Amino acid sequence: MNGKLHIFQKTMLLWDEIHPYNAVHVIRIPQSLDLPRLTGIIQKRLEMYHLTGFVLDRKRKRFFYRGGAADVDIKIVEQRKEISAALDNEIELQINTSFPKEGVITPFRFFILREDQFFYLGLVYLHIICDAESIVYLLKSIVNTYMNKNTADIRIPLRHYPFNLMHMLQFNLKHLISWLLTLPSHISDVRESCRVGHSDMNNYHNSFARVTLEPSQFHALVKASKTWGVTVNDILISILLLSISFFASKRFSSTRRKKISVASVVNIRKDLPMDIQRPFGLYLGSFVVSHTVPQGITLDHLAKDIHKQTVKIKRHKLYLRSLIEQLFALKLIPLFPPERQRKFYAKYYPLWGGISNVNLNTLWDLSNEENHVEYLRAVSTNPVVPFVLSLTTVQDTVNMGFSFRDAVFTRADCERLIIETLNFIRSVEMAL
Repeated sequence: MNGKLHIFQKTMLLWDEIHPYNAVHVIRIPQSLDLPRLTGIIQKRLEMYHLTGFVLDRKRKRFFYRGGAADVDIKIVEQRKEISAALDNEIELQINTSFPKEGVITPFRFFILREDQFFYLGLVYLHIICDAESIVYLLKSIVNTYMNKNTADIRIPLRHYPFNLMHMLQFNLKHLISWLLTLPSHISDVRESCRVGHSDMNNYHNSFARVTLEPSQFHALVKASKTWGVTVNDILISILLLSISFFASKRFSSTRRKKISVASVVNIRKDLPMDIQRPFGLYLGSFVVSHTVPQGITLDHLAKDIHKQTVKIKRHKLYLRSLIEQLFALKLIPLFPPERQRKFYAKYYPLWGGISNVNLNTLWDLSNEENHVEYLRAVSTNPVVPFVLSLTTVQDTVNMGFSFRDAVFTRADCERLIIETLNFIRSVEMAL
């Protein structure tokens, strides 16, 4: 049995041809490392879920799992630095390292950083094959087995192969009309969005950094969302826009491109006719918001403006329309010469960044955990967005992973953007 890549997977395949498009999940396990036992558990889980013998036919856009014995090689990271810095360096290395492009491969890599009483387990995966939710359930099964806890979380056999286009785009006439009616304004927003400057269009290397929000900061964001009548994601998108605005100052002198546009990734499982836990694959959509972000605008004002856009997006399921936009891009890009293909998104779909948000509390019951659970993620940037903010809510903390394309943001730019982000979050905490 084999599967045909759906639209978003084909888009990711295109991105992966330009630069490795990977994602990383890391969890802290509060036990000493027993490497042979952990390796055996990972092997058995991959074999049980039939996630072995993976073959990706890049030319025909098809893939399948042959099954068989799992080939698991766990990297033990040498720590010449403090463990936090060593972890960041390893994540950065992994989001820049390709998986083999031909033959039977293992689309997962594992690494470990260890201390005396605990260790970090990292799982790197080829993003084409699945989304974050699938990996959370896989890691959950591995970790719970290692810690001798109940593992009845994933029902087998899993559905490995995606639904076809007609299933992916189930919609009614009302939504179709809404998509068509809002399309002109969407095109206008994109045409009015300022473009991102690149020092080298051929340099796609990513840098990575991370910070953790304290519970008080997380609770402040939740309280602010209720006070302002918006969502936490609206606030985070607004903070992203405000933090980026410094780097998009050219919009002030532009006659047309006066807006900043960013994207937010959406889990679309709820919109598809399937059992929510059985599918192992990639089920994502996305939406774009745009704003002029005038100087002096306050965070609450901007969040309310963004909320007006996201309400309309959710009501009309405009995040599904993104799949149609990707389909058009896949048809158009091959018509351009190779050099212009690399510049296609930057020129015609100028986005400054994107947010990927996962609430671990809804996927993994952590209420009875004796130890604080530390779980973080990172995602490679892609030709569409030069900056990705990966947010993972764990209990009452939020781990923030920042991935930057070096050709757009210097290290100093990265540090400034992170500082600006944290300052806006602290301002919310102090105001409430």
